[in-house]
Amino acid sequence: MESLLNVQNLTVRFDTLEGTVHAVNGISYTLNEGETLGIVGESGSGKSVTVRSIMGILPDRSTVATGQILFEGIDVTALPRERARHFWGVDVAMIFQDPMTSLNPVLTVGFQIKEPLKLHMGMSDEEATKRAAELLELVNIPEAESRLSDYPHQFSGGMRQRAMVAIALACNPTLLIADEPTTALDVTIQAEIMDLLQELCESDKMGLILITHDLGVVSQVTENIAVMYAGKIVEIGSTQAVIHDPAHPYTKGLIKALPGSLQPGSRLNQIPGMMPTLTDIPPGCSFHPRCNISGTVCRMEVPALLSKKDYKSMTACHMVK
Repeated sequence: MESLLNVQNLTVRFDTLEGTVHAVNGISYTLNEGETLGIVGESGSGKSVTVRSIMGILPDRSTVATGQILFEGIDVTALPRERARHFWGVDVAMIFQDPMTSLNPVLTVGFQIKEPLKLHMGMSDEEATKRAAELLELVNIPEAESRLSDYPHQFSGGMRQRAMVAIALACNPTLLIADEPTTALDVTIQAEIMDLLQELCESDKMGLILITHDLGVVSQVTENIAVMYAGKIVEIGSTQAVIHDPAHPYTKGLIKALPGSLQPGSRLNQIPGMMPTLTDIPPGCSFHPRCNISGTVCRMEVPALLSKKDYKSMTACHMVK
């Protein structure tokens, strides 16, 4: 089966006054139709930069130095501008982290939902209005038709996030990217939004990439997980394998830091130290300064992402056999 999305050896650099930021360092993964992939890691690990490369919305000062992003076998980084606009508007859609800054405050919610319908689907205003109301109903916003004339500030935080989901789903994308879609929402709204995304993936065979730091959310929604650290994937595999039998020391540290893994009243586990500055990534394994099992080879050689005989996931660690 041909993959829906195939990212091959993707590298992204940012030139800054402090030096070159090595944001993404040669990552590869595939996603098939209807599959769900969670990309997890600490802030600054390269999660969002990875998916923004797919969407073509990296800042001007960045450079995709190497690699390919293949969507249904087509390299999207080489598409002509007009074809690329259609790709980003129809084939792939993205739910951004903060709806208050992603939605235009001076345009109604209805206008912002109708815009891609008119631009990419060729709908009339009447057709787009009807479809926009249907989309708001789909994401469980009450009195959907009357809310089309409201502005973003008239929606609650959860409703704004639902409106962002409606905009993303407007053109029936084949791939949906959700970048921290439940940040700053209460747990009830989080659960409702994640349930909605899961239902859409199952009913419409839509691929989903979920970017988050919340392993609890990922474990409930996704089929596969990629764990990122300092711009690299350090472990990747099925959700069940990675959550219940993690191989990489960093993955183990993340799971041990979950509050639910502790006895009541016990001290929260933490990974010592901090993630390295991406302008000065240490040689060898980038995690070795924080790792409790590192050896000499870890400080000298970058580990390859390989299958290990004792684990079902692939991991980049010299010490894991």
